[in-house]
Amino acid sequence: MMLTILSSPFKHTHRSTPAIMAWVALAACPGIIAQWYFFGPGSFIQIVLCILTAWITEGIVLKLRNRSVLSTLRDHSALVTAILLGISIPGYAPWWVAVLGTIFAILLAKQLYGGLGQNIFNPAMAAYVFLLISFPVAMTGWIPPLSLIKLPLQFGDSLHLIFTGFTLDGFSLHQIANSADSISQATPLNALKTGITLGHSVPSILATPLFDSFAGIGWNAMNAGFLLGGLFLLWQRIIRWHIPVMFLATFAIFSLIGHWFAPEHIASPLVDLFSGATMLGAFFILTDPVTASTTPKGRLIYGSMIGALVFIIRHIGGYPDGVAFAVLIANMCVPLLDHLTQPRVYGHRGKSSHE
Repeated sequence: MMLTILSSPFKHTHRSTPAIMAWVALAACPGIIAQWYFFGPGSFIQIVLCILTAWITEGIVLKLRNRSVLSTLRDHSALVTAILLGISIPGYAPWWVAVLGTIFAILLAKQLYGGLGQNIFNPAMAAYVFLLISFPVAMTGWIPPLSLIKLPLQFGDSLHLIFTGFTLDGFSLHQIANSADSISQATPLNALKTGITLGHSVPSILATPLFDSFAGIGWNAMNAGFLLGGLFLLWQRIIRWHIPVMFLATFAIFSLIGHWFAPEHIASPLVDLFSGATMLGAFFILTDPVTASTTPKGRLIYGSMIGALVFIIRHIGGYPDGVAFAVLIANMCVPLLDHLTQPRVYGHRGKSSHE
């Protein structure tokens, strides 16, 4: 008999990277379905555009690098990046926004660093911030929920609007948005920030048609969908609890304290937790295994840091939602966090007082 000796460490796992990525993509489906139901098929079309662009871009880069194209694409990392970016882009933004953002995510934020496992920034969030800073008008063109829109918006209209700027009946995105109540032309977080800036109180803003449900029509359902998907990922042990729990707990505590001291300017934690990209960020963006902290203590600090940053950006900064910015800032801190929180090696003894 031949004895084969292998070096440690040994890690037993029954899931490959492609399987993990596929489960993550599947877990995002409840939130995507809710997004389609309340806002139309625009976001689904953006997701498809992002996926196709991601596959083509990564295939070309891999070919230029003399790397195996099919084997790399099968790890589904480009798929997950494209889905997260597609969800984040306004559903009826021009088609080139999704294409340009995805090229940035795959080419500059991922492959430029060497590919999966080498990038220091979350590719989807890096691309989102790039688009938001470069094309602020296109990236803030969210439409009201379909229940508030007086103009028809079917699948064909959505497709035509994304590629030509007009529906089949000749209506522009501006006309569709203005067919609803004036304050409902923005996302709930935009409406809150704008209303507070104009001197309105939070209770008066929450009384508008956009907030017919506690965190905004459609947005609470989307966040509930991503929460459901996130709980599934936790149940399957695809992600660990440290980051999402600490992020949500820290964010909720900051929001509770802010609401306690300034209820006229800061909404309740329930509104904060179920609006914007809170649940998408908690379970699908922050938990990126490549760009998040890898030690247990580091994950706790990482999640808490992002929770605090999101609250500060939302309620003090200039942007209504701060998940993307907070994630990128925390990504820069990951090497230091991992260095400071590395667990001691088994059998390690500290230096004696005589050394």
